Amino acid sequence: MVKFCPECGAFCELDIVKKCYVCPTCAWEEPLEETLKVSRGNSKNVEKIVVVGKKERKLSTMPKTKILCEKCSNDEAFWWMVQTRSIDESMTQFYRCTKCSHTWRDYS
Repeated sequence: MVKFCPECGAFCELDIVKKCYVCPTCAWEEPLEETLKVSRGNSKNVEKIVVVGKKERKLSTMPKTKILCEKCSNDEAFWWMVQTRSIDESMTQFYRCTKCSHTWRDYS
């Protein structure tokens, strides 16, 4: 939950030791609700990026482009873009051959 100071409008910080929100600007404090629980995330739980689900693979609503498939030499593929890296980097473009369903990506 995001909490803003009612006195000065600054973003309040969570003080786990004091069990309250504290304004770093004017030192205003508000006790935490009893139901609030603080937990730390587990770095092993990395979000998996699903490029295209199994149901969607059979749909032909994706746009097509002329590009050579390195696997079967077909010259047409479906394409889509996904933000797989940080927001300040370009999106990753994916291609899937319309003939053999080989999938590859382009990072440019």
